[in-house]
Amino acid sequence: MFKKFYPKEYYTSTYQIDFQKYFDKGYRGILFDIDNTLVPHGAAANQKVTALIHRLKEIGFQICFVSNNKEPRVRSFNEKLGANYIYKAGKPLKKGYLKAMELIGTDIHNTLFIGDQLFTDLWGANTVGIYSILVMPIDKKEEIQIVLKRIPEKLILFFYKRKHPIVK
Repeated sequence: MFKKFYPKEYYTSTYQIDFQKYFDKGYRGILFDIDNTLVPHGAAANQKVTALIHRLKEIGFQICFVSNNKEPRVRSFNEKLGANYIYKAGKPLKKGYLKAMELIGTDIHNTLFIGDQLFTDLWGANTVGIYSILVMPIDKKEEIQIVLKRIPEKLILFFYKRKHPIVK
């Protein structure tokens, strides 16, 4: 019942992921959620994000930010990063994920999705068939609609963690 929300892997942080391992396995594109996946909600791109995106591009990945935020937020976040982006993506609907893969020239077989929310990020990626990676939210401070979604997420993650370890 809950498996449509389950990630393929669950990490404590985006910054703990061994991206070279995925490149070596044949992945060529990464779709990222922004808020609470790469930076705290509403924060600008910082040095940590800049270094990560630069390193991913050096490895050979194509990057696209897929966000339900409005364009000013996503554009300003991306200004110094120079990646592709989709704003008002409509996650968990398929449209934004498909458009993002089209932008970066990848498909469901060689694309990763990384996000912090089960009911938008992961559910959508799983519906499309993209390899989904869940990360713990960076900051506890969130908008009320997200806080409310975290309550049923805890139940789903309880069952998930019984059989799947969190990668630290």
